[in-house]
Amino acid sequence: MLRISDLTLRRGARVLLEGAAMNVHPGQKVGLVGPNGSGKSSLFALIRGEIHADAGDVAMPPRWVLSHVAQETPAVERPALEFVMDGDAELREIEAAITTADEEHLGHLHSRYDEIGGYQARARAQTLLAGLAFDEAAQARSVAEFSGGWRMRLNLARALMCRADLLLLDEPTNHLDLDAVLWLEDWLRAFPGAVILITHDREFLDAVAGDIVHVENRRLNAYAGNYTAFETQRSARLALQQAAYEKQRRTIEHLEAFITRFRAKATKASQAQSRIKALERLERIAAAHVDSPFNFTFRAPAEKPRQLFRLEEAMVGYGTTPVLSGIEWSVLPGDAIGLLGPNGAGKSTLLKSIVGNLPLMGGELHRAQGLRIGYFAQHQVDQLRLDESALWHMEKLAPGEREQLLRDFLGGFDFRGDQVTQKVARFSGGEKARLALALIVWQRPNLLLLDEPTNHLDIDMREALAQALTDFEGALIVVAHDRHLLSAATDQWMLVADGALRPFEGDLDDYKQWAKEYHSRGRSGGAAQAAAVSRKDERRNEAQSRQRLASARKPFEKRLASLEAELEPLGAESKEIEAWLALPEAYEEANRDRLQIALRRRGEVAGRVSKLEEDWLWTQAEMEKALTVADGEGQA
Repeated sequence: MLRISDLTLRRGARVLLEGAAMNVHPGQKVGLVGPNGSGKSSLFALIRGEIHADAGDVAMPPRWVLSHVAQETPAVERPALEFVMDGDAELREIEAAITTADEEHLGHLHSRYDEIGGYQARARAQTLLAGLAFDEAAQARSVAEFSGGWRMRLNLARALMCRADLLLLDEPTNHLDLDAVLWLEDWLRAFPGAVILITHDREFLDAVAGDIVHVENRRLNAYAGNYTAFETQRSARLALQQAAYEKQRRTIEHLEAFITRFRAKATKASQAQSRIKALERLERIAAAHVDSPFNFTFRAPAEKPRQLFRLEEAMVGYGTTPVLSGIEWSVLPGDAIGLLGPNGAGKSTLLKSIVGNLPLMGGELHRAQGLRIGYFAQHQVDQLRLDESALWHMEKLAPGEREQLLRDFLGGFDFRGDQVTQKVARFSGGEKARLALALIVWQRPNLLLLDEPTNHLDIDMREALAQALTDFEGALIVVAHDRHLLSAATDQWMLVADGALRPFEGDLDDYKQWAKEYHSRGRSGGAAQAAAVSRKDERRNEAQSRQRLASARKPFEKRLASLEAELEPLGAESKEIEAWLALPEAYEEANRDRLQIALRRRGEVAGRVSKLEEDWLWTQAEMEKALTVADGEGQA
């Protein structure tokens, strides 16, 4: 297991951890939580061997394989699929060795390649990429073609490709949409190795982590259970600590009162000295503090139109390519709407069109007079002036306003003291996001459009944002992968899928099931519009549909039968080889040549079987796709 004992860790003059300890057992899923800057990422760097402890020990079994997500991705021309497969270092080493091995070593290499699942590695990488929203065409594109966020997804897939004993994940959900977060959640639960996870997504922690380690007061405090259980246990511990603190405070006050009253009296002097010594020996209990540093609210909008906007037969998209069409949608004050839907379906595109950053391709958008939109997206963060301060941004937004009022306002977002005059370039990603939110809150919008507002925000800030949104008097439309924020701040859902916008009945658990079915079929389970036809027309349509499906299925069934015919004798041969290899005489000196031939042939058969099975799966998938098209043509 990973064992950390009596650890002291400094960054510069600052002590991050002192006398800290934690253990991680094989297969254990641990959530590492604590305030930003408390040392979580530094602890990861220490485990990876990138920095050294100032004192204490970090021990890990020498045979353990460690995997983590790289923070930088070189702009290489290597295809995404090959880049991800590179994450399995042993796989690549064996593949390289096979190309140059002699007869004596080739059988052993093929045997080891089979043991580590080498023949299934490509399918495994394809599954990882598909789960992170890379379709077949994207998997063939070079890494250099992807933007920064998508490269981080490739880094994540590459880390997951590694057959690791210990997986270190630092904010893995930051660049993911909700569908990818749900997929990753299921993947990590099934992962057989140990995981240490840093994330500010409490729902994700609840689903994945079986234990929580909290970085607090320079110690690593372990709690059994998920994040919700941790909050319950910590609250109980803090309540006991506060009760003990209050009891001790009363004792101290009593002792000090006695000393003050009697230390000058000769008859009581010795008793007073005794109490002075008792007071000096007393180990002081600290008061329990759990207050969030964030305290802000959305001020009431200056104007409250009866209807904020209305879309009529609207079409949105880029250039000549529509993404959504036929949109009929109106939003009223007080509406709190969560946009759901798969990656690339058009959620962000829709928000950009409502703001006016992206002109409609068709239809009408009617905005209310007095509409004031507060729009938060990643590009809002990127547009902050790095060479200026938080206070400068506020003064530019509110010229003539008293500086102390602006400082007090920024304090609600935990910008205090000299930090308000520091250059934004020195801010972390979370601090920049908080400043961008502060600028929006100040402007008193009556319509909030939030596109992944929680990226880089810690748990306390997410909680403060959720509470502020709950009290917001205007309308809210939000896209987020943070289910806690979605559940707390919204009360209705709209689904963006299959080129359309429609209400979604159900909750986030229902959406998770919908997403699984959607991705397994490659299309929405409820997207087809019901046609009002007579029973006679229905029977005729069913007959035509059967005929179309039979025609579409026939060439694929022929190919599947051919593959199955070739697989059958290979399966029999594989069983014969395995049966012989299980015999003791197979490893006698007299059978040395036959053993080498058998091992080599086992590798060849396994490779051919894997290829045929992969062809079978792809053929099956293509048949389902063709059947889907044929079925869709019948419903058009």
